Amino acid sequence: MRDFALEIEQRKHAGLYRTRRLVSGPQQPELTADGQALLSFCSNDYLGLANHPDNIEALKNALPETGLGGAASHLVCGHHDAHHQLEQRLAEFTRRSSALFFSTGYMANLGVISALVGRGDTVFSDRLNHASIIDGCILSRARVRRYAHGDVAALETMLADTSGHKVVVTDGVFSMDGDVAPLKALARVCKAHDALLVVDDAHGIGVLGPQGRGSVLEAGLSEDEVPVLIGTLGKAVGTSGAFVAGPEVLMDYLVQKARTYIYTTAMPPAMAIATCASLNLIESDDQRRAHLNELIVRFREGAQALGYELMPSYTPIQPIMIGGNEEALALSQALEQQGVMVTAIRPPTVPEGQARLRVTLSAAHSHEHVDRLLGALSECRTLRGFRDSEQVAAL
Repeated sequence: MRDFALEIEQRKHAGLYRTRRLVSGPQQPELTADGQALLSFCSNDYLGLANHPDNIEALKNALPETGLGGAASHLVCGHHDAHHQLEQRLAEFTRRSSALFFSTGYMANLGVISALVGRGDTVFSDRLNHASIIDGCILSRARVRRYAHGDVAALETMLADTSGHKVVVTDGVFSMDGDVAPLKALARVCKAHDALLVVDDAHGIGVLGPQGRGSVLEAGLSEDEVPVLIGTLGKAVGTSGAFVAGPEVLMDYLVQKARTYIYTTAMPPAMAIATCASLNLIESDDQRRAHLNELIVRFREGAQALGYELMPSYTPIQPIMIGGNEEALALSQALEQQGVMVTAIRPPTVPEGQARLRVTLSAAHSHEHVDRLLGALSECRTLRGFRDSEQVAAL
């Protein structure tokens, strides 16, 4: 029998052991985790809508009309009028013909990718794609070819020497680096080589593009150029679930073929109504995104002035590169001692030797919150096992 306890000990020794935090109260910058009051910079609630009073009120008002649970799958008797209204709203919001509402982003990627390609086909995946994309590619049983991160020239060479049905899958915004995929170039080579382009814009919806419509529309790309758009609702939208949007024929095809859509209970209908309310807020509140962008600039300027190594990101995801697992954990723990929570991200989530602190900013943060984070980072510059002051100054 496999020695599970030994594997756990090995993970602890390698600085890879993970634990869960017990959070009390709503998701917001100032929260309580494991009984300690902390200022959080590790949530994906980029617009601060997870605790917005209008969304909470929409959910409360919907419950008497819809009940609580979805009770059945969409293809049995679980496809509620509220789900249908949300799908129409998502299609309109993303400027697409049609949309499907999934229970989670992970399930959306698994179901969509494994439905669009199969044995005898080829799927091309960016090396830094999210785990759900990677698993969807594996589950599809198609031939999987990975191209270097953002390397469109390498992808085009692969596409040129591959025959048959081809699908290219990429994140819109990469969740651990915060950079945006070269979507215009990807769309161009996919069109040239008759490949279907799928973009998972989990971290772009709500934040990027006109009225927060995402990275695909920020790049000015149409449904014809990016036929399949996937997004999650538990990040900037602040609710729960996920969606895929595109041409009606593809959405109909996914209803027939996407196993994670067919064989799962539908999400609570009231959540769909709350999501529509949140989309209304996103669409009408450019000031919320403007404030978020101010915070991003403030953090980047301050952290770089302190000598920290940041990645080239203009999104709310602002990783601080560290390198070693133990060093990243040490910095995270030192910040927590000062009342600031920033998660250390380690392999296999990121490549070996690229452990980091993943700072995420929210429109719910204030300028004072960011200054408090920068002050804590300043105190940690000489942390033993991270970097000494001379190394920091040399960056």
